[in-house]
Amino acid sequence: MNSRERVVQTLAHQEPDRVPFDLSSTPVTGIHRLAYARLRPALGLQGLNGREPRVWHLMQQLAWVEEDAHAALETDARGARPEAQSSWKLAMGEEGGYRYYTDEWGITRRSPAGGHYFDLCASPLAGAQTVADIERYPWPDPVDPARFVHLRPAAEAARQAGKAFVLGGICPGMLEMGQWLRGYENFFCDLAADRKLAEALCDRIIALKLRYWEAALGQVGGLVDVVQEGDDYGGQRDLQVAPALWRAVFKPRLAQLFGNIKRLAPHVSLFFHSCGSIARILPDLIEVGVDALNPVQVAAAGMDSRDLKREFGSSLTFWGGGVDTQQVLPRGTPQQVRDEVERRIHDLAPGGGFVFAAVHNIQADVPTENLLAMRQALRDFGAYRR
Repeated sequence: MNSRERVVQTLAHQEPDRVPFDLSSTPVTGIHRLAYARLRPALGLQGLNGREPRVWHLMQQLAWVEEDAHAALETDARGARPEAQSSWKLAMGEEGGYRYYTDEWGITRRSPAGGHYFDLCASPLAGAQTVADIERYPWPDPVDPARFVHLRPAAEAARQAGKAFVLGGICPGMLEMGQWLRGYENFFCDLAADRKLAEALCDRIIALKLRYWEAALGQVGGLVDVVQEGDDYGGQRDLQVAPALWRAVFKPRLAQLFGNIKRLAPHVSLFFHSCGSIARILPDLIEVGVDALNPVQVAAAGMDSRDLKREFGSSLTFWGGGVDTQQVLPRGTPQQVRDEVERRIHDLAPGGGFVFAAVHNIQADVPTENLLAMRQALRDFGAYRR
């Protein structure tokens, strides 16, 4: 059984030979460049000899995982995302002890000297007051040919290597993009007091996504096993917005988007990312077409792995949730990591429907010995009994 067969069987809620493992097929299952630089020599691989790892996600500083590391870790999925439109070029600036860049959406982010990430510092639509302001904004071109030139080679390489291929979207979801484009306070106020403006922004994001997916799946859809979309609806204790508001604003637009993706590529599984406590809307996400949920944020309220598997395991594949990234992975002992991995496999793996990944990206402060303990525990406990 190769990796692709293993993932496809898992997504079909069948038990393959072992639980599949994902590291870095998406922007939410990756590893920070500093953690990756330490991991390589610990795996017995050639170190980076003082050079910086290749970074493929600038905001989160995620490292490109080379094939020798994938082989050592025995990962099962590969992924690709669209590039920026051809008219945008990265330009880094420095001021006041920060490095800055503005992305193709007009969103500006900064990182302090020695910082690990780039954080939001300026929102281009912060001053928008009318729907016309939203409409006249210079939105990126979702079907610029430059976005797609590398997708087919990446998909073909994954298929040739026997790996599952995950195709990423053009941007995060409506809530997250609204927060970034308008500013967090502004967009929450829009949702509460100026619904027309908030919905105009949501509609624009969905329209861009629809055009992107039609073009991308038209070019490489036959090679795609999983499409990746997402948003961040949950906080540590509950949803960021009331369920009634979520169902009025976000759910119908997700249904439109996901329905179109399934029409274009009926064979793909739809992977949806949302951090936090989102148990209250899981039936809704299933209803609109989500096949694989990422992550199971096990430390958030209502996100117990055993409970979720019992209630939703026949409908959802759980992609992630294999080890807590808030406390256990960065601050626990190797034995605590091992115990955590065993528990989550025990809860989520029976009957298939579980792709192992950490709850979120592996962060810069995770000790290498904990990563090695995580990987060994997956080897020790992740095989299905025959």
